[in-house]
Amino acid sequence: MYISDFCHIRSQTLFHSGKEIYKSAVGDLDSFLTDSFKALTISYPKFYKMDRLAKLGFLASEILIGKSSVKQNYNASQIALVLANAHASLDTDLRYLESTKTMASPSLFVYTLSNIVAGEICIRHGIKGENAFFVQPAFDANFMAHYVNQLLTETKTEMCVAGWVDVLGEHHDVFLYLAEKNKNGNAREHTGEELQKLYLSNYGSIDLQS
Repeated sequence: MYISDFCHIRSQTLFHSGKEIYKSAVGDLDSFLTDSFKALTISYPKFYKMDRLAKLGFLASEILIGKSSVKQNYNASQIALVLANAHASLDTDLRYLESTKTMASPSLFVYTLSNIVAGEICIRHGIKGENAFFVQPAFDANFMAHYVNQLLTETKTEMCVAGWVDVLGEHHDVFLYLAEKNKNGNAREHTGEELQKLYLSNYGSIDLQS
């Protein structure tokens, strides 16, 4: 099993395979998300209706597979999606709770489940394979490697989009990668050790405990 590509979204910066591809000049997360969407030249009006968690997952999936030909190698049912985070949908839950003080927001209520981000990614990219969402205290590289490897060996999954998509307030931490059954190019072995190295890359001045 192999890691064929990866990306990060941290400190209001987009990274692809370790290289910075866009950095925001503004000071707040919401503006960064909108500006990143425009910078990637994506045409998808529904993006503006998503919550922050869905937007982060959407942007990361666009970096990895939006304009690549990787999906052409697999049937939709052969592509899996496995995500995890620490705060579930709490960022949106708090916003929805605040809205109930005046008039409850139906548009926020739709996103008060952490796995909605997975649904948005699947709809966008036509993914119809296995999917799962886990809530954990921190990114668990060994767990992720084991779970995804099981999918690749015990199901009809041939490729998996996997990783960490977390947000709460201005804090945001995204690490998404592609795992494939067959080795392509300079792919790395899909192990917990390799995943941990990739997850910790591109951190810069970010507080790992935040």
